[in-house]
Amino acid sequence: MAFDGITVSALVAELTDKLKEGRISKIIQPEADELIITVKTPAGQQRLLLSADASLPLAFLTESNKQAPPNAPGFCMLLRKHLQSGRITAVRQPGLERIIMMDVEHLNEMGDLCSKTLILELMGKHSNIIFCEERDGSLFILDAIKHISGLVSSVREVLPGREYFIPNTMEKMDPLSSDITFEEFDETVLQKPVSTAKAIYTSITGFSPLMAQEIVFCAGADGEMGTASLSEIQRDNIFKKYGRVISAIRNRDFSPEIIYDISADTEGIPFSAVPLDFSALHLTMYEDRKSQAFDSISQLLETYYARKNLVTRIRQRSADLRRVVTTALERNVKKLDLQTRQLKDTEKKDKFRVWGELINAYGYGVESGAKSMEALNYYTNENITIPLDPTLTPQENGRKYFDKYQKLKRTQEAVTELIEQTQSEIEHLSSILTSLDIALREEDLVQIRLELEQTGYIKKKVNIKNGPGNKGKNSQKKVKITSQPLHYISSDGYDMYVGKNNLQNDELTFKFATGGDWWFHAKKLHGSHVIVKNQAPGGGEMPDKVYEEAAALAAYYSQGRDQTLVEVDYLQRKNVKKPGGAKPGFVVYYTNFSMSIRPDISSLTLVE
Repeated sequence: MAFDGITVSALVAELTDKLKEGRISKIIQPEADELIITVKTPAGQQRLLLSADASLPLAFLTESNKQAPPNAPGFCMLLRKHLQSGRITAVRQPGLERIIMMDVEHLNEMGDLCSKTLILELMGKHSNIIFCEERDGSLFILDAIKHISGLVSSVREVLPGREYFIPNTMEKMDPLSSDITFEEFDETVLQKPVSTAKAIYTSITGFSPLMAQEIVFCAGADGEMGTASLSEIQRDNIFKKYGRVISAIRNRDFSPEIIYDISADTEGIPFSAVPLDFSALHLTMYEDRKSQAFDSISQLLETYYARKNLVTRIRQRSADLRRVVTTALERNVKKLDLQTRQLKDTEKKDKFRVWGELINAYGYGVESGAKSMEALNYYTNENITIPLDPTLTPQENGRKYFDKYQKLKRTQEAVTELIEQTQSEIEHLSSILTSLDIALREEDLVQIRLELEQTGYIKKKVNIKNGPGNKGKNSQKKVKITSQPLHYISSDGYDMYVGKNNLQNDELTFKFATGGDWWFHAKKLHGSHVIVKNQAPGGGEMPDKVYEEAAALAAYYSQGRDQTLVEVDYLQRKNVKKPGGAKPGFVVYYTNFSMSIRPDISSLTLVE
């Protein structure tokens, strides 16, 4: 995350434009460490979110709102008392610190004009929202959303009555206080015996590792390279790029953008794209990645964290399911390994059959109590030595070897069947893992859980009915299914549908699709069934591009999503069959076409 001083600077510039001279009309504290402040401005109502959450401190303008708690916390009540109807006179940032200060003028109980300052410190686990007033040229704390005593911090107490100051624990250089010469920059930054990127972000206030890497990249060097390895040209280029960054900050020439974890060749941003990073300035180091530009830093932050939270929430919600599937998969893999060894042991069964036959053929000449016998193996025309039990007759030895042969034969047949079952389980569980990777919303997990319940990996949820006449009977809880297959429109207007899990795949293929529709699936890979509704006149051939785009869909929603090319099978739906008793999502087909395709779905339109 690059929520550095540069991002804060862009946010302060936006807040100044949008909130200055506005009046605070409403303050709520929906979470223990979060405020939402509604401001009425000449341009309309604005809503400012301030969060001092230790894991994710945030600030941005938003159109969404949250429910206020029934009883407002004391800190919120204090802010309402002093700031309600107050006028915002300034929004500022000290230096390039990750701190936002909002000055508010208001009338006190006596009708006198007073000034207060609300401060948001975006300092990771040390983040805080602090309410101050000015006395004798200094700021003193009235209250804070988090109280920090001397027992918690030896650097600074954050308690009512204490003087407010910004602790200078890192002794970094303030890039906005004065112009720095190349000699000063080189001596202060580029002489540190560390990597070049680290030398920058540990020496200059407000610079994140991301921006430090960008500066070094633009200079034609490697951020992990030690400062001692830099050439004079590279040092000069780093200083020039640093100067351009500072100039952009001073001139408020920001270019907010989100970088996504997909190729820059992709046209448009798939709804499933995962945000990789964001910046208030354009990043050239990610030219090979897809980027999305924003006019507003608030809009960027809200979009970035909404997408990030969605991915995180799905991963958290699917963690239990993934653990169940992974555990079962590991157990079946171990079982398959054991069964494979058992099957290998049965390979000697034919040896025992041959020994039994040879004993019956030549055993009449063996002396009583003999421990072995020599015989000609008429299958290979070679002499072999056959071990014998001296306590048994030759006939009994032959019968013993035939019994071993029959036992191993029965074992081979049983183990072969078990191996097929175990391999089927492994394939099924692997396909469920792929479904979990495809899941993008919480409702997508419902059918995956249902499938695991149906196959016995998870216990079914039941209701205990204790009403009159029910006598405590159990009944299965009815699950509401809201997740639907993905619906895309091809560039030629054809409807394409993608199953998100095995149950959807079955329903899509065998209930929704008709015989003349086309069916696509990644070859020998776990993935979604893709159905293309055949809208060609008379059910004839569709345009070539439709086949290519449908194949790209099947490749994208499969295990091969990250591959350069994926082989995809396709055929008409009427030629796809489901064997009796097969696992959900499992089908067979014998006549098909194939093509290799890039998993790129940028030309398709998703129907929400």
